[in-house]
Amino acid sequence: MKRLALHWQILAALFLATATGMVFRALFGGDADTHPFASRALATSSFIGGLFMQALKMIIVPLIVTSVISGIASLQGVKGFGRLGGKTVGFYALTTLCAVITGLVMVNLIQPGMRDGEPNAAIKAAFDDRAATASAEDQAKVAAAAQREAGDFLETFRMIVPANVFKAATDNGQMLGVIVFSILFAVAITRLPADEMRTLREFFQAGNDVMITVTRWVMAISPIGVYALMFPVIHANGPDVFWEMKAYFITVLLALAIHLGVTLPLILRFFGKIRPLDHFRGMREALLLAFSTASSSGTLPVTMRCVQEKAAVSKRTASFTLPLGATVNMDGTALYECVAVVFVAQVMGVEMGFTQQFLVVTAALLTSIGVAGVPSASLVAILLILKNSHVPGAETAVVALLTVDRLLDMSRTAVNVFGDSCAAVVIARSEGEAVYPR
Repeated sequence: MKRLALHWQILAALFLATATGMVFRALFGGDADTHPFASRALATSSFIGGLFMQALKMIIVPLIVTSVISGIASLQGVKGFGRLGGKTVGFYALTTLCAVITGLVMVNLIQPGMRDGEPNAAIKAAFDDRAATASAEDQAKVAAAAQREAGDFLETFRMIVPANVFKAATDNGQMLGVIVFSILFAVAITRLPADEMRTLREFFQAGNDVMITVTRWVMAISPIGVYALMFPVIHANGPDVFWEMKAYFITVLLALAIHLGVTLPLILRFFGKIRPLDHFRGMREALLLAFSTASSSGTLPVTMRCVQEKAAVSKRTASFTLPLGATVNMDGTALYECVAVVFVAQVMGVEMGFTQQFLVVTAALLTSIGVAGVPSASLVAILLILKNSHVPGAETAVVALLTVDRLLDMSRTAVNVFGDSCAAVVIARSEGEAVYPR
């Protein structure tokens, strides 16, 4: 009997987790602490989901190091690396700009924070209610983020040159320093005598092959991990939690859908001469995993495997574009930050012109470079924008957004991952590679 494809298994796990979560919510309510069976079931699911996420994170650093070094070492010098780097940076700048513009246009057209031309008082009251009932963990996240200042974006440049590359690899998922070190190491390999260069290149190539095998092993249990991650989320939130700010949710999801379903496919078609449907099919596993885990870094091993095996992108291109994209290219996050900031400003009665909106969001995006690709990583950037724009009640508003953020976080992560994969295939096509061979 033919085995069900992995992406169908993951999709089935998502539906099953949603159904189980809703059943538990109907039987035991949103708080299952008083029901021993439900409490144990949720705790067990959270434990298994945590193990799955740890397994994904476990393979990120060795996969990045071996893939970047083996890929760039095969470029035969700085010339090939410079061309590839220029294309990658240009592509990411283009798609991020498109995402920012899409978010700003949609939030100004729909105006989710307004009612009859005035700030929505009901949503403002909901902010206060949500902030008052938020978990201690959510309140602690916002309090820590509130300590950040606008000048902290200089820390990004410090992360580029880590004092200790091993510490950088374990410091809250900050991968930018690891990537830069791997690039420098790979370029240095190309400067060695031929025999030494070949030995080191083959060593890291073999290491990368090993990590791809380990990735397949981890992905074999991904349906179980996806179910375990989603079940507690659905049980805790339920559908009614989004009703109070439905216009905000619709605005974000609609803007994300436009970027995912219109902007990026057009770029694939006109810049890469690639049929968008082919690419959506090739990236199904990565998109479903990104949606369920809400972690672009955690999805990176699967993204790399899909791009290389399904799209036929070379290892040299995928190993450079994808790790860098998972660290610095956040189309969905950029779009979300735009909508969230303007939405809060509308609710609080602070008028922001289009030019001001674009400038403050662009400045905040500079601070998000190198932010860990984990759930709610955009929190710091949103708070910075609100504080610098002198929006009152910023911390209360962000706590309220955080309590209902999971679905949007999952959605924007899928857009982030798809944007990275689009960069890989478009750049590969520009390099003369036969992506998606017929």
